[in-house]
Amino acid sequence: MSIFRPLTSFAAAVSGAAALLASGQAMASVDGAAALKLAQANACMACHAVDRKMVGPAYKDIAAKYKGMDVDKLAASIKAGGAGKWGPVPMPAQANLKPEDAKTLAAWILAGAPSK
Repeated sequence: MSIFRPLTSFAAAVSGAAALLASGQAMASVDGAAALKLAQANACMACHAVDRKMVGPAYKDIAAKYKGMDVDKLAASIKAGGAGKWGPVPMPAQANLKPEDAKTLAAWILAGAPSK
């Protein structure tokens, strides 16, 4: 056994803990009111609601299904659109959505779409 193995494991654990802490801080810093306005301005609320299924799934259901998902991954999914993840109705691509706005929406959704 190498004397460096415990140090490697420790470094990995510290790195993982730091990543979790950073993601938690990102979620905690979501401005719910601003994100809701952004969702309304981009017609997201035509298909989604915070707490009930409409054409698309409720944001709270998305948060539960993708708990722990990387914000950037969900932001990319929002921009790309998709089909088959939540049933037969496809979500159109949101190509005109700025990357930073997609990231804001993704963080808000993953945080459970808070109102504040």
